[in-house]
Amino acid sequence: MLDSYSGATRVIFIVGDPIAQVKSPAGVTRMLRERGADAIVVPAHVAPDDLADFMRTTQRMRNVDALIVTVPHKFAVADLCASVSARSRSIGAVNVMRRDASGGWFGDMCDGEGYVAALRLAGCDPAGRRALLVGAGGAGSAIAHALVDAGVVSLALHEADVARRDSLQRKLEAYGAVPISVGSADPSGHDLVINATPMGMRPDDPLPIEVDKLGPQTFVGDVVTVPAVPALLEAARARSCATMTGTQMFERVRDRMVEFLLAKP
Repeated sequence: MLDSYSGATRVIFIVGDPIAQVKSPAGVTRMLRERGADAIVVPAHVAPDDLADFMRTTQRMRNVDALIVTVPHKFAVADLCASVSARSRSIGAVNVMRRDASGGWFGDMCDGEGYVAALRLAGCDPAGRRALLVGAGGAGSAIAHALVDAGVVSLALHEADVARRDSLQRKLEAYGAVPISVGSADPSGHDLVINATPMGMRPDDPLPIEVDKLGPQTFVGDVVTVPAVPALLEAARARSCATMTGTQMFERVRDRMVEFLLAKP
């Protein structure tokens, strides 16, 4: 593992607003250096109004190889990339960018792929599952596309913002051949339930689904990382459901980020 830095060290910015809360700089830097890359991840606090200028500037910085993107910029940066992956094009969002062969930014979205990898490690292969996804924001959109890629037999979307839900449904119907439907807080008939909303971060948050209708065969996942075991997962475990935490997701998303950042154009 490389243990020193120099003027030759390559820079990867992680950009967000705010940025003080992110855990990625240390973890991703460590993984990159363990794999022999002389690189360091540096946090950059950039407001939305300054994002386009930041992107233009970093593209001109010859020692900047890549960017990691966090809230609220994942959708905005997609339009600032020279090219994006097929899933990022459908989602309309990007969370990692690296140089393409011409020096422009190539963007991709690792959140969903990381989530599916974490599900599999937790003992839940999405293939053949009937999934209910709560939340159609950035994380939910990425997870939805990854579930389609992973072979769920059906996917129901439950989202309070009807326009956002319907927009994601249209994107998914154009993206793959999996039946997409409008879901509800009732998980009956589903054997994979995922909360992709912030509900559960605060003690007084309502539960995102009707947990009393969970069967013991249902696998329940959450994206919330604090608390480590949110109320939804506590309730699911009380009903003998297998579960996966947001921290388990984050670890696998980090793995996918590193793989993307080390790939050659």
